[in-house]
Amino acid sequence: MHSVPYAKETLVVLLGYGLGCLTSGYYLVRWRTGEDVRFIGSGSVGARNVGRVLGPPGFCLTVVCDFSKGLLAVWLAEDFQLKPTGVMLTVLAAAAGHVRRVQRRFRGGRGVATSLAALLMFDYTIVLTYAALFGVWCGALRNTVLAGLLAFVTTPLALFAADYPLNSVFGVSAMALLILIAHRTNIPDETGKLMAGRKLKRDKRAVPK
Repeated sequence: MHSVPYAKETLVVLLGYGLGCLTSGYYLVRWRTGEDVRFIGSGSVGARNVGRVLGPPGFCLTVVCDFSKGLLAVWLAEDFQLKPTGVMLTVLAAAAGHVRRVQRRFRGGRGVATSLAALLMFDYTIVLTYAALFGVWCGALRNTVLAGLLAFVTTPLALFAADYPLNSVFGVSAMALLILIAHRTNIPDETGKLMAGRKLKRDKRAVPK
C-alpha cells in the first residue's frame, strides 16, 4: 500500500491551524459575562480586548492560553519529526488559526502571543532577535504597539543578515505580514497618537518661558 505524499505534514499543519482556532478569550468572556467580546471594544478576541472586559486576570489567562497554543503546535510538529520547513509551516498555521478562525467567520485575535510562543519553541534565538529589535524601536518611538509591529517587520531582515536558513526568513516574513494585516485598524490610531504626542512636545518647547 502506497503512502500519500506529505500526508503527515498536512495533518500536522491542519492540527496547528486547529489549535490556533481555539478561542480562549471569546469563551472566557462568554462564560463570565454572557457577552460576545467581538462586539466589545476593538472587537478582537485577543488578550488586550478581553482585559478590557475581565480586567488583568482575564488578560493574563488569555495570554497563557494563546501562548500555550503556539507551544503545543510546534511540539506536535517536532514530535511527528517534521523537517524544519514543515515545523515553520505549522508555526504559520497556528498563527493563522488565531488571527483567522474558521468557526468565527475568520475573525480572531492579533496573533502576537501565539506567534511568539511558536517561534520560541521553534528557535528561541529568533525571539531574542525580536526582543532586541522591540527594545530599539520602543526606545525610539515610545509606543509599544508600533514598536512591536516594526520589530516583526525588521526581524526577517536581521535574520537574513545573520545568515539564518531561508525557511526561517520567509516564515517570519509571512508571519509579520499576517500580524500587520491583523493590526491594520490599529496602525492609523497608534500613528496618530505618536504624531499628536510629538506635536505636543514641540508646542511645549515653543512656549516662551
